Amino acid sequence: MTLDTNINVHHVTRVEGHGDITAKIENGKVKEIRFAVVEAPRLFEVFLRGRTYEEVVHLASRVCGICAVSHKCAALKATENAFGVLPSEQCRLLRRLAFHGEIISSHILHIYFLAGPDFLGLPSVFPLVKTDREIVLRAMRMKKLAYDLCAVVAGRHTHPVAMTVGGFSFVHSRKALEAIKGRIESGIDDLNATVELFKTFDIPRFERETLFVSLKHPDEYALYDGEIFCSNGTSAPVHQYLDMI
Repeated sequence: MTLDTNINVHHVTRVEGHGDITAKIENGKVKEIRFAVVEAPRLFEVFLRGRTYEEVVHLASRVCGICAVSHKCAALKATENAFGVLPSEQCRLLRRLAFHGEIISSHILHIYFLAGPDFLGLPSVFPLVKTDREIVLRAMRMKKLAYDLCAVVAGRHTHPVAMTVGGFSFVHSRKALEAIKGRIESGIDDLNATVELFKTFDIPRFERETLFVSLKHPDEYALYDGEIFCSNGTSAPVHQYLDMI
C-alpha cells in the first residue's frame, strides 16, 4: 500500500471553464488538496482598443459562448455610459429578459449536465438516456426554451447580434413575445420538477471564510443593474469596480 503519493487531475471537464485538482498524501493521510482555476487570460481589454464602438459590442460577446449576453450587455452599458446614451425602459426590460434566458441556460447546463451526474453516481449524463430518459428530456426542453428566449429578444443566444447601442436592430414581434411567454409559463412545471429532483441530492456541507462580491439592487434581482456589493458590507458604484477588485 502506498502511503506517500501525489495526485494530479488536470483538465477537470465538468466545470464551466478549466480547472485542476491536486492532492498530496503523506503517511496515508491527505496533507493538502487544492482546486485551481487555470483559465487563461482572454486579454479582450487589449484587442478592443482602437475598435469602433459598433465593433466593441459584438467582439465582447465572443469572449464566452455560455455568457455571451452578459458580455454583450456589459459592453453596451459601458459604451452607452461613455456616450451619455440612456436607453428606454422598454429596452432595459428586453435586455433583462435576454439576460434571464442566459441565466436559465447556464444553470441548466451546470446542474443537469455538469454537477448532476456526480450526485447520481454516474460518469456523465448519457447513461440517464436509458435509465431515466425524462430527466434528460426535461433538461433539454428547459435549455431549448432558454435559448429560444434569447433568440426572440436578442437575435440568437450564442453571441447575440441584435442588441445595439441605445436599443435593438429590429422591432420585436408582439406575437413572438407572447408565444415565448406562453412557453415560459408552461415550463414552470419543469422548473418545479427540477427543484424536487435536486432536493433529493445529498449535497456535502462545505464552509470557509470567503469574501463574496455581487451586484445589489434595492428593487430587483441584480443581473443587469445595481451597485457592487461585498459580503463584508462595503459597496460601490460599478464604475469603481477596479478599485473594489
